[in-house]
Amino acid sequence: MTAQANLESRQARLEHEWPTPLTARELDQQFPGIFDGAMLLAGGANIILQLALPAVGYGVAESRVESGSILHHPIKRSRTTFTYLAVAMMGTSEEKLAYRRAVNRSHAQVHSTEDSPVKYNAFDENLQMWVAACLYWGFVDTHQKLHGPMSREEQETFYQLAHPLGTTLQVRQDTWPKDLEAFDAYWQEGLQKLHIDERIRQYLMMIADLTFLSSPTRFLLGRFNRFVTTGFLPAEIREQMQLEWNDKKQRRFERTVRTIGRISLLLPRVIRQAPYNLVLWDFRRRLKHDKPLV
Repeated sequence: MTAQANLESRQARLEHEWPTPLTARELDQQFPGIFDGAMLLAGGANIILQLALPAVGYGVAESRVESGSILHHPIKRSRTTFTYLAVAMMGTSEEKLAYRRAVNRSHAQVHSTEDSPVKYNAFDENLQMWVAACLYWGFVDTHQKLHGPMSREEQETFYQLAHPLGTTLQVRQDTWPKDLEAFDAYWQEGLQKLHIDERIRQYLMMIADLTFLSSPTRFLLGRFNRFVTTGFLPAEIREQMQLEWNDKKQRRFERTVRTIGRISLLLPRVIRQAPYNLVLWDFRRRLKHDKPLV
């Protein structure tokens, strides 16, 4: 069998295993608020979690794909990330395959060199699995902090819908933990592998403090972003980031995000879900007119 035939066979297998995607309306009916713009409050914390795995952290910090750097092109990078989430969760099989091809072209340039302190490759399935796990965990954790607890059954249902967060790229279906219990074990084991050295910590602090944005934006949002980013982090990662926290800040954080969650649900769904629906619309427009997707 040729390499091309192998690739097509593997793509067909993955395509067959993708669940039928829910629409934005259906997602909101089953899990009210889980695809709202308010969820983006935890974006910085989720990036930190992903990059706390050394091979992922250095892969991003040393990446030669400047066009994909949040520090140099924050709007483009954010659009690419939100588009991936929207396509993975709501896109058709054909759309997933198209975005996979586009992302793969960028990932082909991301690999360690002889000078890298950590070996990494963007096509490493294990690294992609960790990133996808962070995305799933972030959806559920953020949703619960904004809107209150999800039942175990609700979490399991969303978990089974969420595996395209990994399998849209190189994560195989049999690599994705089969159920929530298996995921919980994987997650706890993964947390033990996280380590943030000083170089990566400095890089991540630029994300927490929004130092890559304009001075007025940084002045208006920088302190608040550090506050919510710190609050959304697991305690052990917060400590590695050397971010101060106490019971008073925890109570203020809980009041703040729950208030934002309540206010968000008062808005019409089309407004709440606008960030994801807009990037999905833009992706489909680009795909139709054969324009660059990332």
